[in-house]
Amino acid sequence: MMFKKTKNIDTAFRYIRFFSIAFLAACVVISVLIAYKSFQLSSQSQNKIFILANGKALEAYAADRKDNIPVEARDHVKMFHHFFFTLDPDDKVIQKNITKALYLADLSAKQQYDNLKENGYYSNLISGNISQEIEMDSIIINIDVYPFYFRYKGMQKIIRPTTIVTRNLITEGYLRNVSRSDNNSHGFLIEKWRTLENNDINTQSR
Repeated sequence: MMFKKTKNIDTAFRYIRFFSIAFLAACVVISVLIAYKSFQLSSQSQNKIFILANGKALEAYAADRKDNIPVEARDHVKMFHHFFFTLDPDDKVIQKNITKALYLADLSAKQQYDNLKENGYYSNLISGNISQEIEMDSIIINIDVYPFYFRYKGMQKIIRPTTIVTRNLITEGYLRNVSRSDNNSHGFLIEKWRTLENNDINTQSR
């Protein structure tokens, strides 16, 4: 009888110890899951950005720069060519666009601008009431090697009072990382920029 009671106490103790260990393990697992979920939610909330537009707060998500390099690089190259080649017969418009373009590139672009200016290109636009437009065809960016090589292809239109001349335009260069600013929102700088082709392909009477 005494032996049976001792056995029952021992069995009860083992059950209690088993449930205690199981309860402790469950508490540890739950604590780890809560900590993990809290960290995950904290990380997600840090990636949220609220943009104020027209008096309304719009939610957006931040992304790593490496995820956006191809998109930002293409837009940087596109905007540089847009500003450099979109011109009207107005000295202030020309200076405004060229200034914006030169913020996005190094001395290689400034040298091309100086050469065009010395040859009277911009003066001829103003005196001849000539406008110039650029339409992008494609931009190739190689982000596997830094600085990033690019090649731009587009169509350039020179609009004169009596004719519209269409020219092909192919340029190339490299992109280097720089600090972002109001004048350079993508944080790239075009280097070693040069024109590969720029030939007349069509002339249309107006």
